[in-house]
Amino acid sequence: MNKLTIRDIDVKDKRVLVRVDFNVPMNEETGEITDDSRIRASLPTIQYLLRNQAKVILCSHMGRPNGAPEDKYRLAPVAKRLSELVGKPVATTRDCVGSEAEQASKALKSGDILLLENLRFHAEEEKNGPEFARGLANLADIYVDDAFGTAHRAHASIVGVTQYLPAVAGFLLEKELVNLGGILTNPVHPFAALLGGAKVSDKVALMENVIGKVDYMLIGGGMAATFLKSEGFEIGQSLLEADRIETASNLIKKAKANKVNLIMPVDVVITNEVSGKGSYQVVAIKDVPKDKKIVDIGPKTVELFTTALKKCKTVFWNGPMGVYEIQQFATGTVSMAQLLVSLKALTVIGGGSTADMVYDMGLADKMTFVSTGGGASMSFLSGEKLPGVEALNDKK
Repeated sequence: MNKLTIRDIDVKDKRVLVRVDFNVPMNEETGEITDDSRIRASLPTIQYLLRNQAKVILCSHMGRPNGAPEDKYRLAPVAKRLSELVGKPVATTRDCVGSEAEQASKALKSGDILLLENLRFHAEEEKNGPEFARGLANLADIYVDDAFGTAHRAHASIVGVTQYLPAVAGFLLEKELVNLGGILTNPVHPFAALLGGAKVSDKVALMENVIGKVDYMLIGGGMAATFLKSEGFEIGQSLLEADRIETASNLIKKAKANKVNLIMPVDVVITNEVSGKGSYQVVAIKDVPKDKKIVDIGPKTVELFTTALKKCKTVFWNGPMGVYEIQQFATGTVSMAQLLVSLKALTVIGGGSTADMVYDMGLADKMTFVSTGGGASMSFLSGEKLPGVEALNDKK
């Protein structure tokens, strides 16, 4: 990685503004955090700054408050949980810019922590407003980006603030770039991409970028229906991106041209009721009725995928194999997760819903690396430059 990190800069007695991703899920009835993994992910950076006597100022967004304060999106519960994790008080402000925030930042002593209020209470955050960015920069001497999950956004707290402060990467951002970059530039072969989720359109750029790097590409989830349709199979009432049939066909051709072993379902679970209340059955892909929907990969496909993945030394996984939220249609996804933790291979999990799934199953710590960024990891692996990374200071 050619960007400076917090190791490369003196933080002692300095006010350090750290962009974190504390957009944690909350129980709206109780106001309690239901998963603190995003807070824990930035602890190495926060603890390093505390050990080195920095004055730590954290900033994050939460939810979609549409540019105005909403009590349900306030960060007080996050401050409480962070205080428990670091074992010291975490001060808060009622706004992230302005006189109160400036006074609070000036009052900090070395080793103190301040958590600013939700950045998205200001519309200027997502618009990358220069005045708002300057207001954030006025609070600190140094800027640290430790929010990989938002690195694909050109927002004020991610890009704008770097115009006014020395800007370096935190340990989480560095870890993401090293791990995701490693499977792009130097994967251990055989290398497989296990791809699912609803839409082909969400994965096209990623598939095109990795198709010359992988040995296996396994297609499941809702997106498999469009690939099967492009091969002439009946998919019934399954989710179909009609405008992506040709795209799917071209990707199959590219895989063959690059000698990639592209594996699609040979059997599937079908139903007439996605809610799980109706009947369902397993059929071969040639036997999908016109009035049914594909909702999961079948047992023969699980076996086929398993045989391929057991040969691999590197596996990247993004997207469920079926309608994971419904227990009856989660078998394919659960089978893949359990398989991955049993492999003697580097296993990298794309962020977003895929990361949520492995955390739900209690398997996250058994994977080699679980990305904290859904859209960011997809953008990065698609070969796109991330604004939040590009804005940081280069190593000389």
